[in-house]
Amino acid sequence: MRKSASFLIPLTLITLYYTFWIAIVAVLITRFPGIVEYLPVGGIEELADYNTDSFEPVYSSLEETVYAPNVPIRLAFASLGAALLIVPVSWVYFITSRSKEVDQSFVQTIVILPIVVTGISMIVLNSLALAFSLAGIVAAVRFRFSLDQPSHAMYIFAAISIGLGSGIGALGVAAVISMAFVYANLIIWKLEYGKVLSGPFFSMLTRRSRMDDDY
Repeated sequence: MRKSASFLIPLTLITLYYTFWIAIVAVLITRFPGIVEYLPVGGIEELADYNTDSFEPVYSSLEETVYAPNVPIRLAFASLGAALLIVPVSWVYFITSRSKEVDQSFVQTIVILPIVVTGISMIVLNSLALAFSLAGIVAAVRFRFSLDQPSHAMYIFAAISIGLGSGIGALGVAAVISMAFVYANLIIWKLEYGKVLSGPFFSMLTRRSRMDDDY
């Protein structure tokens, strides 16, 4: 793993990236209040307020928006937001990669995956019938994907989470997931957490002396 002497440079660039797009959204909402109708925000609140005791397909006020005329625009904004939020995640993969060469197909997968999940989430929104149909299609295709490193699974889960957040209209939640994942990975990479078990703290924590052999 490369040394993180220039840790502040990527950290600053990533922070400026998030700040820029958050400011853009804030300005648009302030100057054009009507645009909120087209932005994928507020999905979590509406899902939390909805209660049902039936397992039948449910068409709530949130799901009915799927058939509204503004849905293509809303989906476009959601897909764009998912794409923008996954870009810093791919940067973290480049920064923390242990090898000089990265897997291009894997990078392309984590960049495109949130966009696909966003569309799927909006299609199956609150519909059990559509959700089970999608599960059947996936099982029929028998899609298999092997990961070279266990850490790659984290990026897949992060990409899926961002896509789900964007798809249900909770772009703010997706942004928090993206930022939490990015900053947590950068901090762990900077501290080289778990690389060695030396030092008084780890000796106390593991009850092992520095001179003890591996076990």
